[in-house]
Formats: sequence, C-alpha cells, structure tokens
Amino acid sequence: MLRFALKRLLSLAATLWVASLIIFLSLEIVPGDPAAFMLGMNAQEDTLNALREELGLNQGPLQRYLGWVGGMLVGDFGTSYTYRTPVAEMILERVQVSLPLALYALTLSTVIAFPAGIWAASRRGRAADVTVMGLTQLGVAIPNFWFAMLMVLVFAINLRWFNAGGFAGWDAGFFPAMKSLTLPAIALALPQASILARVMRSSLLDTLSEDFIRTARAKGLTRAQALWRHALRNALIPVLTIIGLQFAFLLAGAIIIENVFFLPGLGRLVFQAISARDLIVVESVVMLLVFAVVLVNFVVDLAYAAVDPRLRGQK
Repeated sequence: MLRFALKRLLSLAATLWVASLIIFLSLEIVPGDPAAFMLGMNAQEDTLNALREELGLNQGPLQRYLGWVGGMLVGDFGTSYTYRTPVAEMILERVQVSLPLALYALTLSTVIAFPAGIWAASRRGRAADVTVMGLTQLGVAIPNFWFAMLMVLVFAINLRWFNAGGFAGWDAGFFPAMKSLTLPAIALALPQASILARVMRSSLLDTLSEDFIRTARAKGLTRAQALWRHALRNALIPVLTIIGLQFAFLLAGAIIIENVFFLPGLGRLVFQAISARDLIVVESVVMLLVFAVVLVNFVVDLAYAAVDPRLRGQK
C-alpha cells in the first residue's frame, strides 16, 4: 500500500508541474497588457512602465514563472493587480464559500444517488426501476442554472423560506451560513445525483451478473444478501471515480450557480479576475483548483486500493 501511495504521489507532483507550465504559458499568449488595461488607453508610456515595474511585468517569462511557482510552494500567491491585496487572502476568503458549497452539494448528491441507484438495481425492470431512471434522465436534462432560478422563484420569492442570494457569512453562525448555501447546493447536487444514481445502478447490475455472484446465490444467499454482501463493494470502483470527478466539478465549475445566487466564491473570483485581466489571480486560482482536482484523484486512487486490494500490487 505504501509503494502504491508513493507512486501516486510522484504522478501527482508531475501532473502539477505540467499543469503549472500550461496555465502560465496559456495566459502568456493571451493578448493585452494588464497595465494598459488598469490605466486606460490614454496612459503615458512612462506611467505604464512604472506600473509594469511595480507589478513585475517587465521581467522575463522564465523569471516570472519561477517566481510564481516558488512563491506558491511557500504559500505566497502574489499580489492582485486590481485589488492590490495578497492573492492568498482573497483565495482564503472565497474558499470559505466554495469548499463548503462543494462538500454540501456532494453530500446531498451521494445521499440521494446511493439509495436510488441501489433500489433501482434491486428492482430491475419493475416500476420502481423505470421511475428512478425516468427521474434521473430528467435531472440530467434540466440545466442547473434554470433549476436554480426556479428554486429562487418558488422558495425565496413565493414561500420566503430562503434568501434569493448572497452569503450570510460564518460570523452569523453555522446554520444561517448553511441556509444561504442550501438552494445553491441543491441546484448543483440534483444533476450530479442523477448521474451518480445511473452509474450506481449500471455498476451494480454488471456486478450482479458476475460468476462469483452466481456462486454466492448457488450457496444459498438471496439476491438481496448477495447484493449487500458481495456486489455493492465490487461495484463501488466506477462510482468512486464519478464522485471524485463530481467534487472537482462542484469546486471548480460552479461559476454560473455562484453568479445566480451572488455567492462570493472561487468561481466568481475567477470570472471577475478574467474581466479585469488580473492574471496573477487567474493563474493562482486555476492552479489551486488543478491541485484540488489532482488531490481528489489521488484520494480516489487510495480508495480504489482500499476497496480492491488487487490494485495495491500493480506495478
């Protein structure tokens, strides 16, 4: 298990290094000058040069890349061009919204999907299976931003159970803050729960058709006993993959939902930074999100090894 984990760590480090190169080079070739954008088209050349000197934009690409990567290794993400505040502070402030929102949505998705997928698989071809699959198809088809606006209309405007947008802040207390995240989390969770439920059902049905399940049934186990004792654990590997991908999506891809509900999260920060051409913020936030995705995949790999011991001995 230790050797397996070390190999995955080396792969993680290599992936992060390649990702940092791609992110930096991608933003380097984007046309436009942040200094000119900040000062306007009529700014004098000496003023532009002074601002470039202050922001470090007059340095060579290699020097700026090494400075950026070296700073991130020690927790220094640089200073925002637009807000003139440390990027690390901006990220820390925004991640307090995005991370709980992603975890909340993932928890809701898993809590909904697992029972639905198992129930549908255990009743294959029956009315319950058809109903669950129909609902999941509907959940996949409905855009989450449209569903989010519908929930705002029903639960915020008509019923007044929730606020239409904004974040109460953790200073207001745990429950007011989580209440602010409830509608966004549901809007994010339901499409993901639909996908996860379908994968859970499909994986379980494939596992239930394996020889070892037939052997277990021949030894006297009922279908339900074979499902819970043997099939479920073996069916979890593709499900864990989807959960890992969903967490990465929920953390990095909630830009639209954060804008619908006016949540000050990482997605909205990236959107604002792109609009203001604040490249250091874009680079740092995207790199942080890449790190989160790679870290989640690493954890999923370890979960694979825990679920299926055969993977630990792979070279």
